[in-house]
Amino acid sequence: MSASSHIPPPAGLRKLMDEPLRDPSVCRATDGYYYLTGTSEPFWENNHTHGIRVWRSPDLFEWQALGTVWRCGESPWHKPYLLAGKPLWAPEIHYYEGTFWLTYSMPGWDNTAKTSGSGLLRSSTGQPDGPYEDMHPHAPLGDEIDASLFHDTDGTLYFLWHSGKIAPLTTDRRNFAEPAHWIQTTVADPDPGHHSDLCAGIFGENSFNHIGFEGVFVFKRENRYYVSCSEGYDGRYSCMLAESDHLFGPYHARYEAIPYGGHNTFFQDEEGSWWSTYFGEPWYQRPAILPVSFETDGRLILRAKQHK
Repeated sequence: MSASSHIPPPAGLRKLMDEPLRDPSVCRATDGYYYLTGTSEPFWENNHTHGIRVWRSPDLFEWQALGTVWRCGESPWHKPYLLAGKPLWAPEIHYYEGTFWLTYSMPGWDNTAKTSGSGLLRSSTGQPDGPYEDMHPHAPLGDEIDASLFHDTDGTLYFLWHSGKIAPLTTDRRNFAEPAHWIQTTVADPDPGHHSDLCAGIFGENSFNHIGFEGVFVFKRENRYYVSCSEGYDGRYSCMLAESDHLFGPYHARYEAIPYGGHNTFFQDEEGSWWSTYFGEPWYQRPAILPVSFETDGRLILRAKQHK
């Protein structure tokens, strides 16, 4: 994906800052601040000098850098990735249970997806700058990249990763309480142009019931679950969405919710309005946010309202 100035930006799209940052993640904490993190440069090689950096803002306009809050290296499973010079990818920031959580991932140390891994961190002080404890330090928690978290209304905390894998965490948040599920749709999309070239290697040939191939995220609105994943849709790196009344499904047919702007996190502002993070066209590798809304049937749509 490369910048294309001829592509008109969606209505309401707003760049947060000029700092190079892929895979931006935003959450709002009980202190009223918004918190931002994402993949730091260099994106495709060792970026552990930066590690995971965090910014905060009172209004989604002015951002204060909190600096690097965590670097990998202390957990035993990190060693082969550091030796191979692999980057840290797609950290997400979440605020649950009175503290901050960070997810992170690293691509395979042997240049294959089979050795990719992802992990979970918890601030031991309840502060955004940590220090952070690796909850599963001896091995990857997830066996692929793009980890995320979802806290359901019943108090269950779920770890998600890659293309729709999800598992509830134990009460101490250190292991899975049960085997992982794979969120899929009940309606296949067999058009080969609606899938990344990577899909066949992940899901198998002629398997078209996935939501996307990476960047999974789950949120809940009015007792309805939304799962987003990134997909190569008609040549666009886009956000695909699917909806269900139950977390593990069945999920209805997926749809292209945000063209050109994949790998999203969704959050609400202080007014209750919904936003999506965005780092696609026309601001390639710069963090942005995009206002979204919902039809009466629950379908997510883009909206033009600006944040006050």
